[in-house]
Amino acid sequence: MIKLTLKQLADFDGKNGNKAYIAYKGRIYDVTDSFLWKGGKHFVRHYAGRDLTEELKDAPHGDDMLQRVPEIGILVDE
Repeated sequence: MIKLTLKQLADFDGKNGNKAYIAYKGRIYDVTDSFLWKGGKHFVRHYAGRDLTEELKDAPHGDDMLQRVPEIGILVDE
């Protein structure tokens, strides 16, 4: 399991060959290989490299969708 700060997480935006990671409720998920996250974007509404905890409250699906991608770490304070 890796540990990343929000600042470090921002480097994993899925652009220019970078991996695409998102955080949700303190956990970090690798969405790099998900066809729903091409180029680090999810339906042009959500972007990789960020903590999506607040944004996903309004999503049309539950957080059970995150079970489809690997959980790889935790979000830590700077």
